[in-house]
Amino acid sequence: MSEELLSTWKLTENCSEKFDKYMDSVGVPFLTRKAACHLKPDVEITKNGDVWCIKTLSTFKNTELSFTLNEEIDETTADGRKVKSIFTNENGALVQKQKWDDKESTIIREVKEGRLFTTCIFKDVKCVRIYDKK
Repeated sequence: MSEELLSTWKLTENCSEKFDKYMDSVGVPFLTRKAACHLKPDVEITKNGDVWCIKTLSTFKNTELSFTLNEEIDETTADGRKVKSIFTNENGALVQKQKWDDKESTIIREVKEGRLFTTCIFKDVKCVRIYDKK
C-alpha cells in the first residue's frame, strides 16, 4: 500500500454537483446532502502496524474509521447508514467496498501528483473529490 496516503488532507475540489448526485443515489437525505456539499473537510489517514485509520473532520460532523486490510467491518457512515465495509489494496490505491440492503458502493483513495483523489462510485454515478496536503 502506498505510504503516500498517510497524511492530513484538505478538500480543495469537491465537485459538489456530482457529489450531491452520488449522495442522493446512495440514499442520503436532502438536507444532509445540501450541508455536506458545502463543507471542506480535512481527512487524516494514519496507520499503526496493520491498523489503518481514516478521520474525516468538518464543522458539520467528525467520523473515524479503523480497519485492517481484507477484513470486513461494520461501519456507520456519516449519514447514518449501517454498512459492511472491506478495504483492499489495488495497485497502490485504497479501495473500500460498502454493502447494505443489497446495494454496493465503491470508494477509491489514491495519490496522484501529490494530491489525494477520492472517487465515489454507486451504480452509474461517479464523483471525484480532490484533496491537497495540509
